[in-house]
Amino acid sequence: MAAAAEIESFDKLVFNALSGPELEEFNRIYYGRSNHHALPIKVSTTECAKENNFEVAAYDFPAIKEEFRSSRVVRVGIIQHSIVESTDKPIVEQRQGIFEKIKRIIVAAANEGVNILCLQECWNMPFAFCTREKQPWCEFAESAHEGPSTQFLREFAVKYGMVFISPILERDESHGDTIWNTAVIIDDQGKIIGKHRKNHIPRVGDFNESTYYMEGNTGHPVFETKFGKIAVNICYGRHHPLNWLLFGINGAEIVFNPSATVAGLSEHLWAVEARNAAIANSYFTCSINRVGSEKFPNEFTSGDGKPAHKEFGHFYGSSYVTAPDGCRTPGMSRVNDGLLIAQMDLNLCRQAKDKWGFTMTQRLELYAKSLNNVVKSDYERQIINKN
Repeated sequence: MAAAAEIESFDKLVFNALSGPELEEFNRIYYGRSNHHALPIKVSTTECAKENNFEVAAYDFPAIKEEFRSSRVVRVGIIQHSIVESTDKPIVEQRQGIFEKIKRIIVAAANEGVNILCLQECWNMPFAFCTREKQPWCEFAESAHEGPSTQFLREFAVKYGMVFISPILERDESHGDTIWNTAVIIDDQGKIIGKHRKNHIPRVGDFNESTYYMEGNTGHPVFETKFGKIAVNICYGRHHPLNWLLFGINGAEIVFNPSATVAGLSEHLWAVEARNAAIANSYFTCSINRVGSEKFPNEFTSGDGKPAHKEFGHFYGSSYVTAPDGCRTPGMSRVNDGLLIAQMDLNLCRQAKDKWGFTMTQRLELYAKSLNNVVKSDYERQIINKN
């Protein structure tokens, strides 16, 4: 349950305060289009969502019809959710509770024809990295190929012909039992296409994640699936523009940003960064954040001077999708579980490039030369002093 001080949704605040032409004008200015292009939801999906206490919404991002290319329409789903069992329960019970919750939302996504489904960062566990305790939290770590979370999702991938992005805590037994923050990509036939490990690790306040894992070693991979070219920019990587850039250079059409971030830290950045990335790189971005408050058995301290505490803070959800032209969906709830569906024509990626010319006018050769100089130990900043 959300704390009493938590508002349900910024978007609903606006919707309740404005109407008619004023609301349309706000939508045009803030969201990029006066009409959200909401898609109808099946009655059976709505009933499933009501029965299982999650929200569901769907929006369309059409592209201009072309003469030489057929439309490339894909339905993408993103899930935000809270944990189920308290953090003092056995690991198996905590994980199984989440599995049962997610199963119901996956069924709803399949009922709506979703082709690609992305879960939130470390979706199968509480975000326990604030505690800096190795036990029992390291026991959630699992094999990217054979682990219980991967096996759980592979069954649904085969059953529904759906691609899954599964961000987990990975245990790499082949390399000294090293732990990574990893997104596993499962194709529509249940096969593991590959994985991507988190490139940027936060050391801010309660986010002391380098206690558990370090910066990833997989570069900026783009995974070619039946439904399009996808990439995963895990959580803290959204603060780094060059991280977004490299996924675009490698050909991504949709970049997912599975996250876990709390109110009072970077919420004012949340609606900005992934949207900016979609615009700058002419691809779709899908931002996913967990919801709820997670309380841990033992007190922990952090780098921001706060007294010892047991709660991490409120994960504010607000998941959303942005198109290459900068238009975006309303955000999901700040307090409730939810499934957000975006129907997107991937032809819009090239159409945005043609319109704005951002990739054509970027100066990669200039940036590369400058960055090559920057990393040298004798680098001197290019500052012109007044004589």
